[in-house]
Amino acid sequence: MVEAQVTALSAKQGDTCLRDVPRLLTKEEIRALSEIDSSKVMLAFAVEILLVAAAVALSEATWFNPLTYLLAVVVVGTRILGLGGLMHEAAHYRVFRSRALNDFVGELMAFPTTASMAGYRNSHFSHHRELNGHKDPDWTRNLLIDDYEFPMPQYLFLRKILLHLVGFKTRQLMGSFHNNPETREIPVLTARLRLAAFVGLFAASIAFGFWKHLLLYWAVPLLTVFIAAGYLKRVSEHYGVRHEGVLNETRTLIAPSWQLFLLAPWGLNYHLEHHLYPGITCFNLAKAHRILMTRPPYADTAQITYGYFGGLFRELASAKPGERSAAAAALELNPKAERSDAAA
Repeated sequence: MVEAQVTALSAKQGDTCLRDVPRLLTKEEIRALSEIDSSKVMLAFAVEILLVAAAVALSEATWFNPLTYLLAVVVVGTRILGLGGLMHEAAHYRVFRSRALNDFVGELMAFPTTASMAGYRNSHFSHHRELNGHKDPDWTRNLLIDDYEFPMPQYLFLRKILLHLVGFKTRQLMGSFHNNPETREIPVLTARLRLAAFVGLFAASIAFGFWKHLLLYWAVPLLTVFIAAGYLKRVSEHYGVRHEGVLNETRTLIAPSWQLFLLAPWGLNYHLEHHLYPGITCFNLAKAHRILMTRPPYADTAQITYGYFGGLFRELASAKPGERSAAAAALELNPKAERSDAAA
């Protein structure tokens, strides 16, 4: 009964890949791994906020020492990415069983990223259904951008990351996301509340004199470290993979704890498992991975990479030219027609 409810909810959500997924987990395993644990998510939310507060407090306590400020920028920027990951959990209805409460908390988590969770969900579910195809908005959005053309020499990929870090790609990425018709299509009430929150925050920062803190500890990390970390994470998930089937259309990345802290907290490195079973909570993806590694053909076929700055860089440098799907390649021949179709 519970499994039927999970399946029905997944179908209603529309986050299930349209291609066949091998039956590698039992119904009982999927049900257990998909159990919502709101306390864990809210604890993670609190940890992210406390880390931001601690980084800002340390920077301020040292009278704006350049080293502690740079540390604060790195911590805040990567914690915004972490909050985005928790927002992603809410987008899949995995935070609270109450949809209204789930979506309210999801919008709070999304706020520091400037995104709307509701808009992100629209685009993200299309991404899940049409993974790496011409109707996948994430894939087509980056199709003709050289930042996502692989193979790419390691030194050049590092240069791309640095360009994102210093803000050269910020306008492009922010514009690409916020001008997407799917991400802009959100409930009127949500849009009004978001606008009121942004206006209220900026007005309060001027009235009470903390606008410099807002600039130094939100705008700067958001427009630099968050952008760069997001680019690296996005590439790590869907580029330089084999594209032979659903087990290697995306990758799982096993990495040291410090890399996961910066780039993929809360189980976000298990991206392949997430695409196979989007209902499994982020806190159970590692357990799902361990189970799947004992079951063929997963262990032999799955795209598993070791290290963001080791294995990933090597795979991106040796990726096959023209690795993109035929559907995505067709977009290059008729971009206007296909982009209209993808946005519809």
